[in-house]
Parts: sequence; C-alpha cells; structure tokens
Amino acid sequence: MMRARVPLLLLLGILFLASVSVSFGIVHHEHQESQQESREQNNPFYFSSDRWFHTLFKNQYGHLRVLQRFDQRTKQIQNLENYRVVEFKSKPNTLLLPHHADADFLLVVLNGRAILTLVNPDGRDSFILEQGHVQRIPAGTTFFLVNPNDNDNLRIIKLAIPVNNPHKFQDFFLSSTEAQQSYLQGFSKNVLEASFDSEFKEINRVLFGEGQQQQGEESQEEGVIVELKREQIRELLKHAKSGSRKALSSSQNEPLNLRNRKPIYSNKFGRWYEITPEKNPQLQDLDVFISSVDMKEGGLLVPHYNSKAMVMLVMNRGEANIELVGQNQNQQQQKQHQQEDEEEESWEVQRYSAELSEDDLFIIPATYPVAINATSNLNFFAFGINAENNQRYFLAANFMVGWSG
Repeated sequence: MMRARVPLLLLLGILFLASVSVSFGIVHHEHQESQQESREQNNPFYFSSDRWFHTLFKNQYGHLRVLQRFDQRTKQIQNLENYRVVEFKSKPNTLLLPHHADADFLLVVLNGRAILTLVNPDGRDSFILEQGHVQRIPAGTTFFLVNPNDNDNLRIIKLAIPVNNPHKFQDFFLSSTEAQQSYLQGFSKNVLEASFDSEFKEINRVLFGEGQQQQGEESQEEGVIVELKREQIRELLKHAKSGSRKALSSSQNEPLNLRNRKPIYSNKFGRWYEITPEKNPQLQDLDVFISSVDMKEGGLLVPHYNSKAMVMLVMNRGEANIELVGQNQNQQQQKQHQQEDEEEESWEVQRYSAELSEDDLFIIPATYPVAINATSNLNFFAFGINAENNQRYFLAANFMVGWSG
C-alpha cells in the first residue's frame, strides 16, 4: 500500500509543469562544522541529542529524557503539538520503578533486552523484549521495566500521546524515593488507613519507607531507577513470557516484533522493515506506522516523500547526512505583497541539511521530499504520525542506491 513509485518520464513531466506555473530558486544551508548552534536554528526539523532533550531524571543507573515540544520550533510541524518523545537508558541489572502516566505510550526497544511488566485489573503480564519489539502501554496502565542483562545497557524510545493536556504528561510513581514522592502520599491518613486496613505508621514504613533509618534499615531508594540483585531478576524472568516471535500480533496486549518479518524494501545497500496501522490493532488505535531501516556505509536512500504521514526519525546507530526539501516564500516578495496583494506569489525551494549521529532526531513533514546518505553502517527507527491511507512515493527506480558522495 505504501510502495507507489513515480516513473522517470512522469516525474520529468511534473517538473516541466512546475517550472511553467511557479518560479523556483534554490537556496541551501551551508554546512559549517564550527557553527553547530547556527545550523540548528536554521533547521527547525533537526533535534540534536545533546541540545534538545530535557532530563527528567538521572542517576548512576540511567536516565529519562524528553524531547522539546515540536510546535515550539516551527509552525511547519505544529500538528505534532500533542506528541512527545521520551528516551530511557539504563545500566545492567536495574529497575525503572512501577508507575503510570496520563499518556498513551508506544514503546520501542532500540538496544539491549528488557522485562516489561504491565499491571491491569485482571493481574499482570510480563514480557521479555529485545531489539525491534514494540509495545503499546495505554494511559493509566501501571508498568515497570527491568534491564536483566549483566553487560549490555538498555535503550528504549517512547512515543507519548498525552490524554489530559496537549503536549504535557505526568508520571505517577507508587514508591517514594529521594527524587519522587509516592502519589499515595497525597491522600489523607484516614483514607489510607481505611483503604489498606492498617495503621498509618505501618503504611508509612511499607509504602513510603519512612522510619527505616531509625530501625537500622536502608533509607529510601536514590531515585526512580534502582539496582536489582541477580536473584530478584531470575525470579522476574521466571514469570516473563518471551515477546511474540510473530511479526504481527492480533492482540492489544502482546508485543509485536518489527524485525521478525520480511522487509518491505531490500537490496544490497539496505533493508526497510515496517508495520502499518491496518496490520496491527495497537498501531491502528494510535494511527501510527513504525519503521526500522538498516543502511550500509555509502548507501543513499533516494528522494521520496509520504503523502499524509509526518515522520519522526530517530538515529539508533551510525551516522548519516540528510537533505529535506521544502518551500518558503521569497522574503523580498513578502514585502512587496504587503503593498500589492494582487500579484502572484513567488516561492523558493529550501534545502534543510543535517549531519545525524546516534540519538539525534529529525522530523520529516508530509509531502516534503527527503534523501539520506549513510556515512557509516547505520540503523534508524521511525514513527509515522497520521499513517492511515498514507502513500510513499520514491522519485527513482530503486529505493536505495550506492553513492560515494
């Protein structure tokens, strides 16, 4: 459904008509390595990892970061106002404490292995997730994450869609730590005693960790990411199911594996894996497609565009140069139009370029042609927003070709 191509002759015809009806000029941003900040200001679609992520929590075991709001960068992507991107990284043998949020999450494992446990009214489901696994976590679902590996770090990216306020969501943790109070502490003493049928002193000790130091016990945990003992991890692994080995799952609760199916495009330069909303109910509810692309060094993902979907590209491994083409009204013409509204508008083509590396993010608006050149072996992941009935158009015969630059 998303493999439509434009034959070369038709493309040339389209270009001819465009040259007759509209006057185009070509403007591009020069790459100046010594002026990184200036480049980013001129390219509102590029979010470098070290500049645009805000740290929510960080300690010696890992961190949680959230990307700046998209609509604060440019009006050209203001339809992404209610989407946020969250990154979670943790060291081996660690736990992200149980919590829920007022947002739907679409969680993707980029590196490492995880135990994901979802708590629901009927019990709990635990899954072992590996690279390429995707899992939806509905708003309000309590969950926790474990990195069970002894040597490898865990890296997860989450697409967050807030349900209470546009562009804003909150995490509600059950446990009290130095970094975060338990949300249960917001209730009155009488409510807690009646609910748990226990004295408030005992509730404080068990749920909130208060009074432990006086009893010679360990103080509250240092944060929302904590270290686990191997025995605890082995016990959790006993109750966890392996993530679905199927590429597609018809269940709302089971993970789907993006890379356990045949790529939709493949040649000697790379492979493109993708699952669209019509193939899975988890994605259908969110109107999102997910992609994972492997490219060999020197490969060129040829110019192409999506008819409806706005794409969030997340660099996972390697480096690449990206070129995105949009249009802007000629500044001189803008001034003239303020005085002479009857004149035809003049637009100029604008190239937005960036050098992408690990953890960087790039937004590709719908209908904006884009090309990507791999300067090393790489992998990137993508969320496609507004994905239903999207069509992808390649402007060349092959989706990926070799290019030395």
